[in-house]
Amino acid sequence: MSTPSLASKIEAVLYLKGRPIGLKELAELARDEPEQVLAALATLTASYAQRDSALEVVEQSGRYCLQLRPALADLVKNMLPVNLSTATLRTLATIALKKRILQSELVDLRGSGAYDHIKELLAQDFIERRRQSEGRSYWLTLSEKFHRTFSVLPDLGADQPAQAA
Repeated sequence: MSTPSLASKIEAVLYLKGRPIGLKELAELARDEPEQVLAALATLTASYAQRDSALEVVEQSGRYCLQLRPALADLVKNMLPVNLSTATLRTLATIALKKRILQSELVDLRGSGAYDHIKELLAQDFIERRRQSEGRSYWLTLSEKFHRTFSVLPDLGADQPAQAA
């Protein structure tokens, strides 16, 4: 597989962060120079503007984010099976993709707002949290309610440590 372009890396960062992010932080996360990131952002923004996409790259006060086009907000609002914000849903999606993730790693990926998302997801019983046996963080996993609500079968091996070959 070829190395992803800088525009693809930026797209991934904007998607996972789920919040507006400044050029300096974006350059650090993409591991490139701010000038190169700015050029890639222009390419990415133009790419979304030219195609019939549900998403768009938006810049406000020097901060960039990937968001749903406003014209589609009413359409998808009624499709969400739960009352979670887009940012909280993205945090839940990150947990679902990883199947099991340390809370500290999730906060690194999603930002400090993830603490509020975790509280909300715990309160609505979409995730479970267990203290790490060695260390100070918590393991986050998907709950049975998540699997029922989103019709996703659980990975039965997710709670078991990987065995050495």
